[in-house]
This record gives sequence, structure tokens and C-alpha cells, in this order.
Amino acid sequence: MKDYTYMVSRQLKWMFYILAIFVIGWGFTDYQTIFAGLILGTGISTFNLWLLQVKINRIGQVVVEQDEKKLTLGMLTRFATAALAAVVALQYPEIFNMIAVMIGLMTPYLVIIIDYFFTQTELTTRKRGE
Repeated sequence: MKDYTYMVSRQLKWMFYILAIFVIGWGFTDYQTIFAGLILGTGISTFNLWLLQVKINRIGQVVVEQDEKKLTLGMLTRFATAALAAVVALQYPEIFNMIAVMIGLMTPYLVIIIDYFFTQTELTTRKRGE
């Protein structure tokens, strides 16, 4: 469980770094609609990533306690927040770029994949060194 907690904090930390880069891009470039879309999409997807990780942690605790409750990962909630981001981008196209919102919604998947490869490389390097 310690590794899972470390992974969660590491992924969320990278999401906040990416959000900070997008905010800097919004503030200092002429591409404000693109960066605003990236901020909206990445902000919503960061919330979705955090929500998914909380649900996974909760399900893990239930399995350990052998409780018979049927729990879900909250897919409907995550879809609804992504749809909300799309509706906001469609409602205010002068502020948010829709393609940038969609790219922002995909950001956590990229972070998870990159985190996985870095972690696997680190584990492989440790095993060779032992």
C-alpha cells in the first residue's frame, strides 16, 4: 500500500506541475484560448484522477476488511465532469479552445504511462544492481 500511496502522490504532483506550466503559458503568451482550454481540461482530469485514486483506495480497504459491499469506480461521475468541461468549452468558444480541452482531458493518461515507464526502468535498474 505504501507504493500505491507514493504513486498517487507522484502522479498528482506531476499533474499540478503541468497545470502550472499551462497557467504560465496562459499568462505570458498570445495563445490564451488554447492554454485556457488546456487548463480547463487538465484541471477537470486532475480532479478525475484524484477521484479515481480515492475510489481505488476505498475499494482496496473494503477488500482487506472483507466487506461484501459492491463498490464502483465512479465512471459516471468522471464522464459527467468531462462532459461538463466540453459543455463549458462549447458555451464559451472565445475563452476555451475545444481541442485543447480534449487534449487536457487526456493528460492524466499520458502522466500515468510515463510514470509507469519511469518506475519500471527504476525497478529494473535496482534489480540489476543487486
